[in-house]
Amino acid sequence: MERIVVIGSGQGGVQAAISLRQEGYTGKLTVIGAESGLPYQRPPLSKAFLKSGDADALRLRPAAFYEKNNIDLVDGTRVEWIDRANRVVHAGASAFGYDHLILATGTRNLRPPIPGAELALDLRTLEDAVRLRAALAAPRRCAVIGGGFIGLEFAAVARSLGHAVTVAEAAPRLMARVVSPEMSARFLALHEAMGTSVRLADPAVAISEDGIMLAGGDRIEADLILMAAGVVPNTELAQGAGLAVENGVVVDCRLVTEDPAISALGDCCAFPDPVTDRLVRLESVQAATDHARLIARRLVRGERASYAAVPWFWSDQSDHKLQIAGLSSAADGAIVRGDGATFRFCGERISAVETVNDAKTHMQARKRLAISPIFVRDLEAAGLDLGAL
Repeated sequence: MERIVVIGSGQGGVQAAISLRQEGYTGKLTVIGAESGLPYQRPPLSKAFLKSGDADALRLRPAAFYEKNNIDLVDGTRVEWIDRANRVVHAGASAFGYDHLILATGTRNLRPPIPGAELALDLRTLEDAVRLRAALAAPRRCAVIGGGFIGLEFAAVARSLGHAVTVAEAAPRLMARVVSPEMSARFLALHEAMGTSVRLADPAVAISEDGIMLAGGDRIEADLILMAAGVVPNTELAQGAGLAVENGVVVDCRLVTEDPAISALGDCCAFPDPVTDRLVRLESVQAATDHARLIARRLVRGERASYAAVPWFWSDQSDHKLQIAGLSSAADGAIVRGDGATFRFCGERISAVETVNDAKTHMQARKRLAISPIFVRDLEAAGLDLGAL
């Protein structure tokens, strides 16, 4: 294999290039990114960067790294289409031939079809974060549309800087897609204690330059409006190339698309969950980097291993670090331990463990879930002590 092209210069795409070189790949290696400049980490944009403004601290690797490792980084370039028949990627006047192509196209922010949506700010790119940070330099009334990780992380930072904040969430609870009702209630109390006004089950239906209108009829005055209503996977290139798409680029357990010359990883791909076999898509730095390493081993060593890592996620909101090990659904039940650790379960099996400022239990959960299933009866017999299992 003489030519590998990676589309996407986020954490997963860059990790794919790094891992390929670490595994001993010596052929031509090209990473194409739509954003200009060196690749950077996205998670700190909604947290540390808003306070520090230190863009250099976000860089995944310095410029010299790519030169030293003979990685051709093509920035500020948007790929327009993929010619699968001839194995060529087209980007403007440039064409990049490949023997294997890795799609790491990530996601983009969801823009609900409501009047005035174009007036709201985004928090997805470094450019977005720089604009938001500048806006927070003066006292502001902030309205956040969306009570997920990004919206709540921003809300916590804005409140810590002294700004008035209102969060409008369409669902009946915060972070409803990813955490238990019990954990939602815990973080609702946290944000309200910080002075944030939270409006649940009351979505924004219109946006103006000086506020948002809620479905319930109330108007929230604001001079900074953040749209944090979720993301959608960037699958247009794959779909245009005739690849299967189902809430992500469809891949098998080894992260290969229906075209054996194309792999996909990270936020943009839908892969079979090793527990349920249903297609899932994870918006997680951990998943993207693990995917990248598995693909590199497959391409260089010929490994046939399936992706079966235990998913984990985190969110820093004020001085509360929420960590989740495993993957639950909204319908899963919950058992809450005295110290607040929350065990999600589906049927007789533990599906995920949610903790706050409890790294020990989080790591125990990740390690234990990686070994074998945890059954509710065994966990209860052990007094909800993962270490005793």
